[in-house]
Amino acid sequence: MKELLEQISAQFEAFSTDAAAQLENGNKAAGTRARKATLEMTKLMKEFRKVSLEASKQ
Repeated sequence: MKELLEQISAQFEAFSTDAAAQLENGNKAAGTRARKATLEMTKLMKEFRKVSLEASKQ
């Protein structure tokens, strides 16, 4: 689960950086990368939910 949390954190950092670049500089490519990061975070969050539920059952 620790590795999963690190992956989520890394994706959030990538999202934050790219979203800020889009907002502040109008960088369209950064907006695309930010949206891609949110899709990946969605997958990771679903995996976290599954792992977390399994851990709580033990």
